[in-house]
Amino acid sequence: MPASGVAEEAALLGTMPSDSMDDIELKNIQLQFPSARSLSRDDSSAQEEVVETDRGNIVVAVQGSRNKPAILTYHDLGLNYVSSFQAFFNYIDMRALLENFCVYHINAPGQEEGAQTLPEDYIYPSVDELAGQLSYVLTHFGLKQFIGFGVGAGANILARFALINPNQVTALCLINCVSTQAGWIEWGYQKLNARHLRSKGMTQGVLDYLMWHHFGRNTEERNHDLVQVYKSYFERNVNPTNLALFIDSYVRRSDLNIQRELDPTKRKESTTLKMPVINITGSLSPHVDDTVTFNGRLDPTNSSWMKV
Repeated sequence: MPASGVAEEAALLGTMPSDSMDDIELKNIQLQFPSARSLSRDDSSAQEEVVETDRGNIVVAVQGSRNKPAILTYHDLGLNYVSSFQAFFNYIDMRALLENFCVYHINAPGQEEGAQTLPEDYIYPSVDELAGQLSYVLTHFGLKQFIGFGVGAGANILARFALINPNQVTALCLINCVSTQAGWIEWGYQKLNARHLRSKGMTQGVLDYLMWHHFGRNTEERNHDLVQVYKSYFERNVNPTNLALFIDSYVRRSDLNIQRELDPTKRKESTTLKMPVINITGSLSPHVDDTVTFNGRLDPTNSSWMKV
């Protein structure tokens, strides 16, 4: 290129406000860092209250305005309201839900954050007795009806209450709900887990079982950060003795004894759940077959099965 052409190009480039444009762009960019995943009660907007029941006190956390319709949540094994539901209800898209409902998070006895080890002579409630504790919660807060939102063991407990008190349950959203009694394999694994939790604490075997129970197989292929958060939570935050008692109670559960009535004229007298039920599981969940069995025992006119 001729020297005059180079000079002309340099002059033209010199007139471009490239430097100032770069400065403006950099000044206008605000770096955003993803917040660290955690399962901390400090991040919760819920207010905790102690509710007295016939089988001891339980902790219930209330989130939202109490003059709104009620949602009652119940957690799964190894979890509590913080580790099971806090992130869901704090998610930005759930704000509309909290604006229209008040959520009452129920913790099974001894499963709340920072729980003291239950006394040696304490007899842990059966799953039917855990369901019965819900009546005390309703009385304590002056609730007449609620929508139930339960996961795993909590879903089974809510279903038990709904079978006995159908007029107090508007609808149920149940995740990984098991309607049958424990099989021999589950019974054996859980009895071994409970023994290890009592004698050795959170062993690697118990940890692996809990991770499988909540995430299914091949957890290393899932969201790495989330998996690590729950591993750390199970190792550091769970009271092993209290969890062993909860596991023992759940593994001794009875069958829900519900049955789908195929004759439309007899559905009102059927022994299944009467309220609308959404029965949810994950495509990688180890409980898919259990939810299919549960779905086959529900009234198809007021229930839906969803695999996500």
